[in-house]
Amino acid sequence: MSERSERRLSTSVLVIGTGGSGLRAAIELAERGVDVLVLGKRPRLDAHTTLAAGGINAALGTMDPQDSWQQHAADTVKESYLLADPRTVEIVTQGAAAGIHDLERYGMAFAREDDGRVSQRFFGAHTYRRTAFAGDYTGLEIQRALVRRATELNVRILDTVYVTRLLVHDNTVFGAYGFDVGDGTRAVVHADAVILATGGHTRIWRRTSSRRDENTGDSFRLAVAAGARLRDPELVQFHPSGILEPENAAGTLVSEAARGEGGILRNASGERFMERYDPERMELSTRDRVALAEYTEIMAGRGTPNGGVWLDVSHLPRETIMRRLPRVYQMMLEIQMLDITAGPIEIAPTAHYSMGGVWVRPEDHSTDVAGLYAVGEAASGLHGANRLGGNSLSELLVYGRIVGAAAAAYSAGLDAQRRSRDAVAEARAEVDDLLAADGHENVRALQRAVRDTMTAYAGVVRDEPGLRAGLAELDAIEDRMQDVGIHPDIAGFQDLAHAFDLKSSALAARATLAAALERRETRGCHNRSDYPDLDPALRVNLVWSPATGVVQEEIPPVPTEIAELMTEVSSVGKLVE
Repeated sequence: MSERSERRLSTSVLVIGTGGSGLRAAIELAERGVDVLVLGKRPRLDAHTTLAAGGINAALGTMDPQDSWQQHAADTVKESYLLADPRTVEIVTQGAAAGIHDLERYGMAFAREDDGRVSQRFFGAHTYRRTAFAGDYTGLEIQRALVRRATELNVRILDTVYVTRLLVHDNTVFGAYGFDVGDGTRAVVHADAVILATGGHTRIWRRTSSRRDENTGDSFRLAVAAGARLRDPELVQFHPSGILEPENAAGTLVSEAARGEGGILRNASGERFMERYDPERMELSTRDRVALAEYTEIMAGRGTPNGGVWLDVSHLPRETIMRRLPRVYQMMLEIQMLDITAGPIEIAPTAHYSMGGVWVRPEDHSTDVAGLYAVGEAASGLHGANRLGGNSLSELLVYGRIVGAAAAAYSAGLDAQRRSRDAVAEARAEVDDLLAADGHENVRALQRAVRDTMTAYAGVVRDEPGLRAGLAELDAIEDRMQDVGIHPDIAGFQDLAHAFDLKSSALAARATLAAALERRETRGCHNRSDYPDLDPALRVNLVWSPATGVVQEEIPPVPTEIAELMTEVSSVGKLVE
């Protein structure tokens, strides 16, 4: 393709990703008077943030005045199995209340008590009630509020641009390259700073709560190709209740509220199996324990015909189900024609959240590449080996603001922007080569092969032979990737987008398998059947790049004022997440 046929754009700060973290960063930049452009590969009102249901954490003290950011921090570090970066935790918990107030300023309507206080409810493993919410669609309301505020500020948002590569010269980012998924028009975007807000990598498993073509590891590939590193890619939260059928909806979540309201888990023999794994908390146990229990039952041959377990709420009064679980009722009717008041739901563990991500500094989420930042699920540092329910939405608001401010300051401090025609030419050639590819391998089939490999060898429970087998299978898949065929058609350039999704998925899979192999212990979400115990010597982050492989990185000590508050949290009557 010639340079003349490319669209050329310029901005002070480029944000890649139209979810909550990207929009919050863009709003901060616009409010500071900085020129910002936001690119997304899916419609802004349908970003992954909209799927977050439960709520957003902040120690507001509206319900429990004794709550504090220090206690919120202690709960977060404890739930992370001590792998969270303490400074990152401090920054999020101290800034969370301001994030809530920002949303109120943007016009978001939180649930409130009769006297006007913001309502706050218990989420699992919290010492106090600190989760603010809007019904069971908090993420959707947050996304709507952010889109509304961005529109008021006239933020430029292009919804259909797929970014294929970051443009880097002398370890300094100067923009990005991509194409329009509708008509294939190329775009060269020059920018002083770039913010990656492109989500996680949970779509590389067969069952996932992510939808098709999202969370395919884009942030991993873009960052690594630019010269950045990944931290803890093996730490992935598996949610215990993803549906199994139909295949195009496999992994879609049945809300945790179904267990919270009294749902019972049974195996194919009708046994209430949680009695074997957590007799006190039963179905109200933690996500990682319930997911592990389900996996164990299925692998022991006690699973349902489709390889799952039963979640049954049919014993509850119909009125309770219709009042407390209306979305679950409606969803199962629409997807499976299943009336949950009359029969059980077939579920299994599903990949839900990337707790690792791009390596960033806690102060401003800058990376190893000058001018490049990562935020939201694309970044790492807050969640460790288990995410405290409700913290992900707090994180995107707090660091969205911080990263926006940091990128603004970085842009203002530049004397000049150095570019590279060679870097642009390499990005252009990468797309040209794929469009010219006329091999016999189907991109979608290879994506499925990656998902099958990760599901077989890097799911809820892992071991060394399986992880090595996974890496060998991945080698074979990457060999087949050299012979793909790309065929844009009248409907658009989705086939080209899927080819780049595949590249991202393969890289994310390799990082995950390599780090999972090195973490020879069981800690939080990471279960090694050959290393069933937690190893205190592995209270480290695992940092991966193609050049270095996996390297251990020390974690700073937890400040005394937080460590003293890390006590056991009562879970009586609470759903523990």
